[in-house]
Amino acid sequence: MTPRTQPLLITLAVATLGALAASAAFADASPAEQKAIEARQNLLKDVDKAFKPIGDMVKKKVPYDAAMVQDSATKLAALAPKIPDAFSLDTHKATGIKTKARENIWTSMPDFKAKADGLVKAIDGLAAAGKTGDEKALRPAFAAVGKACSSCHDSYKDAD
Repeated sequence: MTPRTQPLLITLAVATLGALAASAAFADASPAEQKAIEARQNLLKDVDKAFKPIGDMVKKKVPYDAAMVQDSATKLAALAPKIPDAFSLDTHKATGIKTKARENIWTSMPDFKAKADGLVKAIDGLAAAGKTGDEKALRPAFAAVGKACSSCHDSYKDAD
């Protein structure tokens, strides 16, 4: 092994171990279950990513930016309605899957969908507050979205 090939071999070893770890995480899941879980986890990560800038403004970590509020609210408004569909495939019986989704999502789907609808309505209020450009209107709209998120998480998500 030459000094030039050593970094390449290390990279290949790390990539192989990563692939093995990923396949082990879904050891007993069907390909459809794997795809559904990955898609919903990515969707929820995108929701978190879109919500974070507004949270940073509310927490005074960054200055208020009306354009950023509108951008984040627009992203959230596009993402939130996709949440019920992301849980359309019941994966709770699959084993070997790392997920925080509780079984009762699929046994209480009407309530789950109602909570998701509540999130969509709260995001509509956030978008309306963002359009005003009024920083004071942001805080209660942000709180309403947080309450809608918590309502669902408290019932249907295992703790971190």
